[in-house]
Amino acid sequence: MAFTKSALLAVIAATSAFLYTADAFVVPSTSVKTQTSFGVSPVTKFRPIASSLAEDEVAEAEEAEDFIVSAGDLDDEDAGDEDDSLAVPEWYAHQLRVQELRLQYRRHENDTGSPEYQVAGMTERISYLTKHLKEHPKDFSTRRGLVALVNKRRRLLNYLFREDIERYRAIVTSMGIRHKAPGRVQSREDKYGRFPPQKEKKNKN
Repeated sequence: MAFTKSALLAVIAATSAFLYTADAFVVPSTSVKTQTSFGVSPVTKFRPIASSLAEDEVAEAEEAEDFIVSAGDLDDEDAGDEDDSLAVPEWYAHQLRVQELRLQYRRHENDTGSPEYQVAGMTERISYLTKHLKEHPKDFSTRRGLVALVNKRRRLLNYLFREDIERYRAIVTSMGIRHKAPGRVQSREDKYGRFPPQKEKKNKN
C-alpha cells in the first residue's frame, strides 16, 4: 500500500503534536527537590562594657557639670574686670599728687618757681622714685636721677634757710623732710662731699 508524500508529512505532524500535549500534562517527579539557600546573618554576642570605660564616662559627665555656672557668677566676674579696668594707674595718681602739693604750698595764685613750690613737687617725686627703686633695685638710671633730685632739693632748702628761716621750718615740718640745716662754717664733708674721693699718692713724702 503506497502513501503519498503529503500524507506522510501530515501523519508525522499529527504524531509530534500529540506527544507535545501529552508531556504538558505529566506530573513532575517528586524525587527532584529544589534547594533554596537562605542567608543567615551571624549573631553578635553581648559583651559587657568595661568598668574603666564606664568610669571615664562618669568623669566626663562630672567635668561637664563643673563648667555650668549661674548668671550671678558671670556678673560677679564682669564686675571684677570692670573694677580692674577702672583703677587709676599709679603714674597718673603720682602726677595728681604732685599737682595737689604744688597748689597747696604755692605762695600766690601765679606762683610756679618759689622754693616751697619746687620743694613740694620734688618731695613727692623723690617718694615715688624711692618706691620704684625698692621694686627695681637694678634700675641705675633712676638711681642717678633720684640722687640728682635729692641734691637739688637740698640746695633749695639751704637757700630757703638763709633767706627766711621761718618759711624753711614750716615746709620742713609740714612735709616731714629730713634736712640738716647748714651752719655758718661748713664741715669738710659738707664742703667736699659732692666730689669723688681722691686716691692717695704712693710716693707721698
